[in-house]
Amino acid sequence: MECAEPDPARSGGFAQRLTAWQRVHGRHHLPWQNTRDPYRIWLSEVMLQQTQVTTVVAYYLEFLQAFPDLRALAGASRELVLERWSGLGYYRRAHHLHAAAREVILRHGGEFPRDAAALATLPGIGRSTAAAIAVFAFGARAAILEGNVKRVLARHQAIAGYPGTPKVAARLWQAAQAMLPARDVDTYTQGLMDLGATVCTRAQPRCVICPVRADCVALRERRVNELPSPRPRKTLPQRALRVLLIERGGEILVEKRPATGIWGGLWSLPELPLAADIGASMRTRFAVDATLGDELPPIAHGFTHYALTLHPSRVIVGEWPARAEAPGLLWLSPADAHGAALPAPIKRLLRSLDRASETGAHVHKRARRTPRVRA
Repeated sequence: MECAEPDPARSGGFAQRLTAWQRVHGRHHLPWQNTRDPYRIWLSEVMLQQTQVTTVVAYYLEFLQAFPDLRALAGASRELVLERWSGLGYYRRAHHLHAAAREVILRHGGEFPRDAAALATLPGIGRSTAAAIAVFAFGARAAILEGNVKRVLARHQAIAGYPGTPKVAARLWQAAQAMLPARDVDTYTQGLMDLGATVCTRAQPRCVICPVRADCVALRERRVNELPSPRPRKTLPQRALRVLLIERGGEILVEKRPATGIWGGLWSLPELPLAADIGASMRTRFAVDATLGDELPPIAHGFTHYALTLHPSRVIVGEWPARAEAPGLLWLSPADAHGAALPAPIKRLLRSLDRASETGAHVHKRARRTPRVRA
């Protein structure tokens, strides 16, 4: 069903009711609220791009402890930023965050641009994120369109179709712009997000307490559970790799991944094609002879565009010759995995080894200490 252009009179009532609801029933105690600091608002918006609020809160607070302001973040190494981001996923966000911090320092004199269009030129900041920063930090009048807002508008205006398609996104942006009030934009914007997060939820929406239910087209037409339309199903390509748990004296060898590609800039286990000869690969890559150990259960991990299955194999080495020492290699105790810049599935694997070592099952546990990096 096509949606007519939002009626200005009805849009005004929508904003008034939503703003009044937010002041009483909305969220007011999230750690990035009640501030006009653009750095803190920007950080929260980037973390929230593809991660739920409940997950972000702890990472946000820890990240602020490590990098309390823009200059602290810009002056940090990429390695340290990735380490503090580790476990939050979608690591390109961390790369963009670091790059944007340096760009604000170098190109903008350490001051964030105040309008959404200028903010959107920074790495990792799209149209909606830029608008949110401009609204919450600088009081600008700009429309946002994040996941919760898409759902609220799709239902209220009965905009059918998957929001990820350009045609549907354009219609949602049109609605977002048309329904934007002239004042109290920050409260209105927070209300849109809060309504989507707590009332107009994806499953089991609580329409009976919704402040804008009186003119919700989806509710009137009994289409709430149909909208917004889900992502079209498609079968993801399957990929498989072998990862090597190279063990020496209770430590595991990890190597630095290239800056681009999946898990860019993180530490991870050495990889091989599934059919590759492990012993020959150890001699070729590291100039060492090794004893092959157990194959551990495979690990499934999903990406946006494909599904990856990792097949871990234990490899035991004794002496590690000097010629095998190279930049980008690190011997890591499984007990240190929690604080290291590792992909989430690798971190879980090493932590499971650490738990197993406590019962003497696999790796002999050593005293916890700072990992050694050969750079």
